[in-house]
Amino acid sequence: MTKSSFLPVLILFQSWTFAEDFQQIVNSQNPEDVVISPSDAMSKMVLPEGFKVTLFAAEPHVRQPIAFELDDRGRLWVAECYSYARQGYLENVHDRIIILEDLDADGRFDRQKVFWDSGYQLTGLAYGFGGIWALIEGRLLFFADKDGDDQPDGDPAVHLDGFNTKDTMHNIVNGMLWGPDGWLYGRHGIQGTSRVGPPGTPDEQRVPLNCSIWRYHPTLKKFEVVTHGTTNPWGLDYDEHGQMFFTNNVIGHLWHVIPGASYQRMYGQDFNPYAFGLIEQSADHYHWDSEKKWTDSRTAEGKHGELGGGHSHCGGMIYLGDNWPDQYRGRIFMGNTHGRRINQDRLERQGTSYAGKHEPDFMMANQPWFLGVEMEYGPDGAVYLSDWVDLGECHGRDGIHRTSGRIYRITYGDPKPVKMDVSKADDMTLLSLLKHKNEWFIRRARRLLQERAVSGNLTLEVAPALIRMLESEKDVRYRLRALWALHSIGKGNSELLLHLLDDKEEHLRAWAIKLLMEEENGSEEAATSFATLARSETSGLVRLHLASALQRLPFEKRWAIAAGLASHAEDADDRCQPLMIWYGIEPAILPSPKQALELARTSCIPLLRQYIARRLAAERK
Repeated sequence: MTKSSFLPVLILFQSWTFAEDFQQIVNSQNPEDVVISPSDAMSKMVLPEGFKVTLFAAEPHVRQPIAFELDDRGRLWVAECYSYARQGYLENVHDRIIILEDLDADGRFDRQKVFWDSGYQLTGLAYGFGGIWALIEGRLLFFADKDGDDQPDGDPAVHLDGFNTKDTMHNIVNGMLWGPDGWLYGRHGIQGTSRVGPPGTPDEQRVPLNCSIWRYHPTLKKFEVVTHGTTNPWGLDYDEHGQMFFTNNVIGHLWHVIPGASYQRMYGQDFNPYAFGLIEQSADHYHWDSEKKWTDSRTAEGKHGELGGGHSHCGGMIYLGDNWPDQYRGRIFMGNTHGRRINQDRLERQGTSYAGKHEPDFMMANQPWFLGVEMEYGPDGAVYLSDWVDLGECHGRDGIHRTSGRIYRITYGDPKPVKMDVSKADDMTLLSLLKHKNEWFIRRARRLLQERAVSGNLTLEVAPALIRMLESEKDVRYRLRALWALHSIGKGNSELLLHLLDDKEEHLRAWAIKLLMEEENGSEEAATSFATLARSETSGLVRLHLASALQRLPFEKRWAIAAGLASHAEDADDRCQPLMIWYGIEPAILPSPKQALELARTSCIPLLRQYIARRLAAERK
């Protein structure tokens, strides 16, 4: 590694427009602690050979950037969170959403707009469906901007409420990401339990969650918990095969998102008291000395620094852009709060799931003010990195420096400028973008096709073209993109998905299972096909998805599938599969004790025998 090159920033006030300060911002940081300048901060950063960092924006034009999202034009929508405090929130302040735009494509912002400045407890945003989705004060809000004038069309629509807002801010609902399936995914920390539903939902009908990954469908208005457990997820992304991973703190930094999974918790009881066992992290290493107390890893000294810097992580980006060298493609990057650096892990298949393998730290800040929060690559493949800019750590024990914040831009060499408003592309152009090397275009093209289908403005040629792409392409990535797009526009019917259960590509079989389970309780045909596949399936990943599907099926349909999965002795010691099968059959045991005992008798997975006996014995006490 060498020190990165950096470009000085000349502030040309006469050519930029800025919003007036909308409130008096107070720092609780010791005034004797003088913040490092952007140029000095960049001069100290060390990146791999060939990379350089430039400044996209800094205070006073961006401050407290807790989250950001690139829109279809490549502009940055930034959530500025001034209400963050060590415990709870700072009262009598407002958070806001701003837009930063690079007009001349030189990698530096030229214009700032304020979209909304009356927020409170703002912890995440996402762009799509004609406006902005934002997590504000324990609610999921949608700000429509149908005319595209960068101002809300009116008061926001409240889609969900009930997210806990009474506990420490870094441990509650945060962040959002559009998944390949057309759902909006988010995260939630451990220190506050929420009960979520649309406004007016009775308490007994609300969905409970704390440390978890959740999702919400923007048009079907459905809310679900995807996974339970860990501590405080604060990063989420997915790879080229649509497999999601999230970053976490304290008890492990990387986890594969398996729908229905119950992961190890920092403390407390899983919502299911009969889970018995919890799934361990996907990473095969820690970024701190785990032989010592995690509370001792709040500095990057000694072995903590050698292993990665500390236990706290923010952000999670799987790089799928087209600027960085191919060796970085598919790796996951995350900010290490205590280590003042960017960690990277290599994702490899292991057993039925994945393992995160340690790679050298990607960036070293080499100064105490760096707090990397979010990363995202743009249309030219460059990576935007937000910096909270503060001393101490996420708990803010030494005070909070609210008047600072930066967004850096990390490139390999000098990428060619890309200026394109993807939303202006016609349907056939959007289809062609599904084969782009840069995933930035792919994700927006798919979402726009979904939006047009919902509004009734999608041309009739799109669905047949996607079916041809699914059937004729040899690259499994292109076929997956076609499948996801078909599902998003409502054309991925069960007949097509059932046919894909026999496909030669494991990732298509896995996704066919997952999408078939979008139907409430699944179909009779799906359950029958799953039972057959469970015995013959050679792919561990597909068997894992079959086990995940159990929880979405009626009890009586689970046993044949579970029996098939339990016949695979090669999964007996797998980190995930025995527990995923268990989570699927546990609630069906008491209604069907004879079938449970028969599964215990025939199972090639010892853990299932043990847990079935334990569950039946617990009921007799």
